[in-house]
Amino acid sequence: MKPGQLPLAMRWPPQQRFSSYKVGENGAALDLLQRAASDADATWVFLNGAAASGKTHLLIAACAAAGAQGRHAQYISLRALPQRGLPHAVASDEVVSRAAPDHAAIAIRALGGSDLLAIDDLEAIAGNRAAEHALFDLYNRCKVEKSTLLFAAAQAPAQIGITLPDLVSRLSSCAQAVLKPLSDEGRREVLRERGAARGIVLDDAALDWLFARVQRDLGSLTELLDRLDRESLAAKRRVTVPFLRSLLDT
Repeated sequence: MKPGQLPLAMRWPPQQRFSSYKVGENGAALDLLQRAASDADATWVFLNGAAASGKTHLLIAACAAAGAQGRHAQYISLRALPQRGLPHAVASDEVVSRAAPDHAAIAIRALGGSDLLAIDDLEAIAGNRAAEHALFDLYNRCKVEKSTLLFAAAQAPAQIGITLPDLVSRLSSCAQAVLKPLSDEGRREVLRERGAARGIVLDDAALDWLFARVQRDLGSLTELLDRLDRESLAAKRRVTVPFLRSLLDT
């Protein structure tokens, strides 16, 4: 690995696959991602949706599917990139440009050279001129290299605060897919299945109790399931309503 190059290789989490994605009303988005994973000539895709709507799941599933077919895939979250290393007193953009390199821009410029590249959390670089220009250049480079690009953000390209008009235009030219959240029944099914994979039985009474008292987005529910797994093992108890009450009503 060259100095400064990002360690992009990763093992795709086994729970994030197309087969485990709960489609709900997002069948069209799933079809776009599946085609992108398998077809080098497929259209590029821009996913948008609220937190825990399945954006990251689909991007990583596409990378895993591409890899299974012998294509080289990369995934990166722009929210996870290092930020500018600046003294606390630095305030102006002019001083920023002299004081330190923009690490996010450097990291973005290090990307590329893969058959499929999935870029998550685009809103994280909104307003960062150097990073926006780096992403614009990466977009154009991937067109020349005939790589497939997938993007995801909380909102559509024109709504996430990107200030470089040419970049907004490029991102808007991708196939746009808006992810709709799962229904409560769909979330219950996901929680029940993920619990079963850990040996946790969640019956209707336990799910009714949980859904009346906790945040119902999948991210929060998954974090709660991690806690239930630990606490039920430590207490050697089944996850029942009395157990949930003793754990969460304190």
